[in-house]
Amino acid sequence: MQDCKARILSVRRLAQGYQVLALDAPAIAIQAQPGQFVHVRIPTLAASRLRRPFSIYDVEPETGRLFILYKVVGFGTRHLAELPEGAEIQVLGPIGRGFPLTGSGVPFLVGGGYGVAPLWFLATRLPRKGVLFVGGRTVADILEVERFQKLGWVVRVATQDGSQGVRGLVTVPLDEALAEESNAVLYACGPDGMLRAVGERAIAHGIQGWLSLDKHMVCGVGACLACVQRICREGTERLARVCIDGPVFESREIVW
Repeated sequence: MQDCKARILSVRRLAQGYQVLALDAPAIAIQAQPGQFVHVRIPTLAASRLRRPFSIYDVEPETGRLFILYKVVGFGTRHLAELPEGAEIQVLGPIGRGFPLTGSGVPFLVGGGYGVAPLWFLATRLPRKGVLFVGGRTVADILEVERFQKLGWVVRVATQDGSQGVRGLVTVPLDEALAEESNAVLYACGPDGMLRAVGERAIAHGIQGWLSLDKHMVCGVGACLACVQRICREGTERLARVCIDGPVFESREIVW
């Protein structure tokens, strides 16, 4: 884990409110694994010393570039979006336990909105290609589909208003695929409701389901106990720190 200053190299704007930030952070980029995150301190937030967690979207170890994909949703991300190229931010990372990269099943990646961020990094590192299931309220929440397709992944889209793909939740195309493929492994990132639904399907089908939890964090290094999640391992329930014991957990571990 490194705590370093990272210079903003570029900003790529996607759909409404979504952006990809490229940072010069070689010490972090060379260590990062899919599913890990970074904790960012934004210099213009004089009223707050708290960092903001962001999933690692991609890395280029050879150039030292680190990428994060985020949505402008509040005070902190608004300030981050206003920073110009060349500005420096303080970045701590990589943090946490990411997705496992081994397994014999067909990988099914399930993402909601900017939940696709760690799934892209994962898709570039898994030993075999599979299917990305991506969902959102509208077409504006469906991100980076073309990049996954160019990488060789099949993409299934669901929107709640029917503006792209099938109408409904992302579990609609997922259920159809699970009915046809018995040798799948699920990897998911998104809101709790979606994660719980994906985890329930993994358990019902007797397959592994790796879920990346999204919790409010303060310190990001396991000291403050603000991001705990109840889990069960070997028949014993306990509280796990999502920041360092996760953010990725197997579906059977999580006590909702």
